[in-house]
Amino acid sequence: MAPNKLRAMAGAPRLVLLLSGKRKSGKDFVAEQLRSRGAGTGPAWGDPQPAPLWDRWAEPVSAWVVSDTRRPSDVAWFRAAYGPAVRTVRVQASEATRTSRGWAFVAGVDDAESECGLDQGLAFDWTLHNDGDATALERQLRAVLRAVQDQL
Repeated sequence: MAPNKLRAMAGAPRLVLLLSGKRKSGKDFVAEQLRSRGAGTGPAWGDPQPAPLWDRWAEPVSAWVVSDTRRPSDVAWFRAAYGPAVRTVRVQASEATRTSRGWAFVAGVDDAESECGLDQGLAFDWTLHNDGDATALERQLRAVLRAVQDQL
């Protein structure tokens, strides 16, 4: 869908948080933490119930959390559509942590552009380390949330 058409349908959010990270890094968990604390009131990309999305998109929202940005072209599209409202968050976890969460390397998946496309070449606004230390993650989430509230 063209950026201008989407913007007209949804109203322009004041903030679009684009999350990225490897499989089992905790992107969905971080996205839910941000959403539940007021960082995102709009639809989630990959929402398991797409029918209600169109109704929700018809209402103006102040912030979106996109939980799984994979490629440079994804980021470029959102920046073209929403300009300075776009902020990027990289969620990182060690291989050991990811393995403990059920990750195992799969050739053709973990070495594909969809998994590695944002590993280099993008300066993220925030990098969150999600290795199982709840206190450290909480501190990082609070820093993001403070900046989010300032932007809203």
